[in-house]
Amino acid sequence: MSNAITAEKLSFSYPSQNEGEPVRVFEGLDLNIEEGSFVAILGHNGCGKSTLAKHFNAVLLPEGGSVHVFGLDTVDEERLLDIRRTVGMVFQNPDNQMVANVVEEDVAFAPENLGVPTEEIRRRVDDALKTVGMYEYRTHAPHLLSGGQKQRIAIAGVIAMEPRCIVLDEPTAMLDPRGRQEVLDTIVRLNREKGITVVLITHHMTEALRADRVIVMNDGQILTDGTPKEVFTQVELLQGVGLSVPATTQLLYALRQAGYDLPLDALSTEECAQALHEFLKA
Repeated sequence: MSNAITAEKLSFSYPSQNEGEPVRVFEGLDLNIEEGSFVAILGHNGCGKSTLAKHFNAVLLPEGGSVHVFGLDTVDEERLLDIRRTVGMVFQNPDNQMVANVVEEDVAFAPENLGVPTEEIRRRVDDALKTVGMYEYRTHAPHLLSGGQKQRIAIAGVIAMEPRCIVLDEPTAMLDPRGRQEVLDTIVRLNREKGITVVLITHHMTEALRADRVIVMNDGQILTDGTPKEVFTQVELLQGVGLSVPATTQLLYALRQAGYDLPLDALSTEECAQALHEFLKA
């Protein structure tokens, strides 16, 4: 499988606010994200995960090293529009991405600016709204929608650009549990049914459980990288950098510490319940 995104020896720093030394975020970071995969990137605040996400569609540019998106170098100004079409970004606050007073006009905004023909825009808008389950709200005012619905509209606006990859920077941070579930279900469906590469920046461990791959960052470096089961069974490593693990893993880990022989990789509620059932039955 080919790579959607490749970062090689990536270095980046922010200018100091007090005329001191620049604040280093990355130094020689290497990362590959395969096309068609669903990758969750975790880490505490300030670890560099959002800064990394902004490198994926050239919102930020490398200070050193390189970032390639489907073979396109993000520092190539002549290919900037192609990069932005190829990798769509969805941010925390959907209100910041709303530009129109009617849902379908909002979703049509990006294709219109790309010069897409009118008939094609109509098709893309309808398809995008149907994909996120918001077609029936196409004539509604965005500001009257719930947080989860607004975020799905924001995702539809990105889908209408027909990107090959979507990067979501903590898209559920401002949502209630129901809104988080709506958005996560939409993300999973885009990946599984449309084959869109998904990069999800999140601090919710339960969201990362549905990814193919979990990358944990700490101080601008990759702390660990693997499947959800491979990552979340490293309880002490994650706790050592101030991160939690899913509630199921916390329960099983506590029981193991108390001397009970239970598997740590029963991550879902169903798997955890089954593991406890089998243990009690034995």
